[in-house]
Amino acid sequence: MRRRVTGPVAAFALLVVVSGCGLTSGSPMVDDVRPGSVGKGRPLKGAKLTVTSKEFTEQLVLGAIMGIAFQAAGAEVLDRTGIQGSIGSREAVKNGDADAGYEYTGTAWITYLGNSDPIADPQKQWEAVRDADRKNGLTWLAPSKLNNTYALAMNRANYKKYGTKTLSDVAALAKKDPKAVTVCVESEFANRADGLPGMEKAYGMRLPSGNITQMDTGIIYTQVRKGSCTYGEVFTTDGRIKSMNLAVMADDKKFFPNYNVAPSINSKALKKYPAIAEVLAPITKRLDNDVAQELNAKVDVDGEDPHAVALDWMKAEGFVKEG
Repeated sequence: MRRRVTGPVAAFALLVVVSGCGLTSGSPMVDDVRPGSVGKGRPLKGAKLTVTSKEFTEQLVLGAIMGIAFQAAGAEVLDRTGIQGSIGSREAVKNGDADAGYEYTGTAWITYLGNSDPIADPQKQWEAVRDADRKNGLTWLAPSKLNNTYALAMNRANYKKYGTKTLSDVAALAKKDPKAVTVCVESEFANRADGLPGMEKAYGMRLPSGNITQMDTGIIYTQVRKGSCTYGEVFTTDGRIKSMNLAVMADDKKFFPNYNVAPSINSKALKKYPAIAEVLAPITKRLDNDVAQELNAKVDVDGEDPHAVALDWMKAEGFVKEG
């Protein structure tokens, strides 16, 4: 799973990798930007801030967005984005090797903080993470609407044929016509309590093992587009959903955890530079699944550079201007 590493063994292994690498790499961000609607008055002038992220597309874009905002506000920014695995970027902010990064509430609640039951209300989920992480020296700023969680999707031909719009509809179809509901999933999703087994239980759905095919994430999208699988496991902010014109089934019983993006800041850094909060607030507020799908697609479908995509978006939104 690209963003949710579970279990003490996995956590320990990633920490060994992080400590072995030392997090001494990184390069200065040198974007020629000045304040637009954010960073007016250069409230971070004189600050030296390090931004981090995980290694997948969405995180690389979000890390660049954060770093560009800090630069416009006057800070010198060190780029340590692209750390492999969830634990690495989290620990970097926690121990002060980095000052800030965009993180997911569900990942923090389940993977980092060790809870097994997600909180259905996204605001309450964020509040629970915010409160629990204070003792870890981390401050969570207000969350975005961007929710990168699981979903099932289908191509438009099958959508027209079967007419399912929600996971309850899929469950009903599985009972009425079991052969119609074939599903392509990752191996981890096929075995996780917050994946396929839990979803089947929550929706009263029983899929024969022959109807379930396990494969890599990227292959799932192409197989669903071709119709080889009626439904495929997707991530709700993946750019391929839009580019392939897939129909996403609504999680009407709110089974899947909320993975809303929010800035996670080292508390000491925020105390030293409180303007971080005001610089990021309007940007975070603008982030939602449509924005994420658009930006992710520019990288994953069109082959553009994540940092360039972030910079173009920041300019287009008026958050920053060319220097």
